[in-house]
Amino acid sequence: MSSSSGFFVICLLHSVIALSCGSLIMFYLNEISVFGHGSETASKLLGSTPHDQLLIQTSDSFAGLLLCVIGLLLFMVSFVKDREFQSFFAKGCVIIHISAALWRIFVERKIEDLARDWPRQVIGDILMAFSWVSFLVYSWREKYD
Repeated sequence: MSSSSGFFVICLLHSVIALSCGSLIMFYLNEISVFGHGSETASKLLGSTPHDQLLIQTSDSFAGLLLCVIGLLLFMVSFVKDREFQSFFAKGCVIIHISAALWRIFVERKIEDLARDWPRQVIGDILMAFSWVSFLVYSWREKYD
């Protein structure tokens, strides 16, 4: 498998993940919250007043929409054949996933209701970053062999 097809596969995988998560967040937020956090924490995350609930629902809908847009952009980028761009894009994705992991470690860990979920999410962020790192290593090895 060439690095170009590896880039295509990784982009499609990340695209499917982003589109799926975004759609679930937009349309099935309550069910996903209960599944991911448990019913007690999910009810706390919904807000206590109607105003808070509306703000949280709007924010979550936009977050889901953003994930869908990211998924579509990843799908479009997967067809780019320029190796320099692929390398640049992969490095950027590694930085984004590592930044998300650091955010979870230093900020989300301190939020009492989310404190038990952050290790699992950090592992997910690191695995997503590792997929891009493996592409970079493979393309580097292919370039210099």
